[in-house]
Amino acid sequence: MSLHPGPGWGSIAVAGSIAVAVLMAGGALTEIGPWYASLKKPSWQPPNWLFAPAWTIIFVCATWAALLSWTHAPSFGDRYFLLSSFALNAVLNIGWSLFFFKWRRPDWALVEIIPLWLSILELVLLNHSIVPKAGFLLLPYLAWVSFAAYLNRTIVRLNQPFEAAS
Repeated sequence: MSLHPGPGWGSIAVAGSIAVAVLMAGGALTEIGPWYASLKKPSWQPPNWLFAPAWTIIFVCATWAALLSWTHAPSFGDRYFLLSSFALNAVLNIGWSLFFFKWRRPDWALVEIIPLWLSILELVLLNHSIVPKAGFLLLPYLAWVSFAAYLNRTIVRLNQPFEAAS
């Protein structure tokens, strides 16, 4: 028998709403239009339709991890640090879409993906320290952003220099 109750419906609703808001913000900034279509991309880039389901799965896993760790965090301070870490990650996640798609600066997005990746690594380690399963749930996110960083780097290499969108 567990010493900690599972997350209640209120916690699930709040965490799910935040995840959906972050997904929607990133999605709203992701403009797949003529500019993006004109970029040279590697032959191994996944098809555009794959990105939405991949991100949905990643966010479901991240939300589950957050709920597990929130429920099992031993103190208010631990919960506050956990929440702050997820909030920073959300800002960096949305920021990457802003740089790459809205501002049409894959070169800036490539620089920004470094703190994004580090924030995911921090989340993996932090969540794992509270509930190992929660850390494992974040590994697909780390893997996907690692792949995205390599793809971003390749797109920059194939298309530079970039100028700010007008």
